[in-house]
Amino acid sequence: MRILHAYKVYLPNVYGGIPSVIAMLAMLQRLGFKTDVLVACQRGIGRKYEFEGVNVEAVSSIGTVMSTPLAPTFPFRLVERARSTDIVVHHAPFPLTDIGVLLMPRDTVLIVHWHAEVIGRPWLMRILAPFIRNSLKRADKIIVSDRVIVDKSPFLKAFFEKCIVVPYGCDNEYWEKLNPGEQQAVDDLQRKHPRLVVAVGRLVSYKGYEVFLRAMRNVDAHAVIIGEGQLKPNLIKLAEELGVLDRVKFLGVLESHEVKQYIHAAKVFAFPSVTEAEAFGIVQLEAMSAGKPVVNTALATAVPNVARDGMEGLTVPPGQPVALAEALRRLLDQPGYAASLGKAGKERVRAEFSQTLFLSRMQEVYKEALQRRCATR
Repeated sequence: MRILHAYKVYLPNVYGGIPSVIAMLAMLQRLGFKTDVLVACQRGIGRKYEFEGVNVEAVSSIGTVMSTPLAPTFPFRLVERARSTDIVVHHAPFPLTDIGVLLMPRDTVLIVHWHAEVIGRPWLMRILAPFIRNSLKRADKIIVSDRVIVDKSPFLKAFFEKCIVVPYGCDNEYWEKLNPGEQQAVDDLQRKHPRLVVAVGRLVSYKGYEVFLRAMRNVDAHAVIIGEGQLKPNLIKLAEELGVLDRVKFLGVLESHEVKQYIHAAKVFAFPSVTEAEAFGIVQLEAMSAGKPVVNTALATAVPNVARDGMEGLTVPPGQPVALAEALRRLLDQPGYAASLGKAGKERVRAEFSQTLFLSRMQEVYKEALQRRCATR
């Protein structure tokens, strides 16, 4: 079986939730699923490369606007590549794939992996909506991470019969365990910062780091923010204005083993996202695998259904620094309660969100979609 994953960016040039999901799905190559990835350069001439055994083609781009590469050849290259593949997986949202779907061969199976809604920019959505609806109409299957995403989406309701809920997974065994060197690093961090709060994610507006910094004014703890993004200078300035820069450190992008060390050293994991652009939050699973309680927000997405309020973490209203600070203080001041939530989170990931379970479910989706299409030819 030949599968082509189509999205705007991929590893190692850009890290983030969707590229990480694609990388996880590419592990199905071990089971005979020949996997390629088609993306666009952020800027510059196209190139082909291999990343962790996966062939990646990045088409040329003249730049990036509103987080979207301006790659006019992408739709045509998608159509050409689709002619020699069994399944095209459209990782939405990405408008250039929606345009390419208009011309894609009808005998190629199309699976839309719906990761998130496009939030804001209503004028742009009026332009894109017909293309998005065409892709959903053309799709053989639509994958979502939680039922609430179907219920809340203005696009998916009309295609609910095609939608299949497959929650994301993470490599829980990796995030659970520490080798001796990593354990030593964790011990050192905990001695230095016995009340440590960790947040991980790109420094973009929907992640809610402004709210997090305001909350930290009223939390007796140190915090680290792991990630890069266009808002970094603004956030550092805000932290300085709020008087918390001495207790909040911006560490940039770290290697995964370094991220793991900081998560294990933390008492609490903060996930303060403020809009529905945050559809799930795989990093919650990684923190839960490490046995850490999560403070997340009550978004109308899967976010609060991953670490549930009072079960694996605490959920607060989005955009409310006072409520966020109160939740962080509660877990920092009640280590027994925090430990019980963390233990429950680890067990929940093992039972419902493991990488093995995610790949098993997706393997069946791909097989069933292709078999059904072949039966109707």
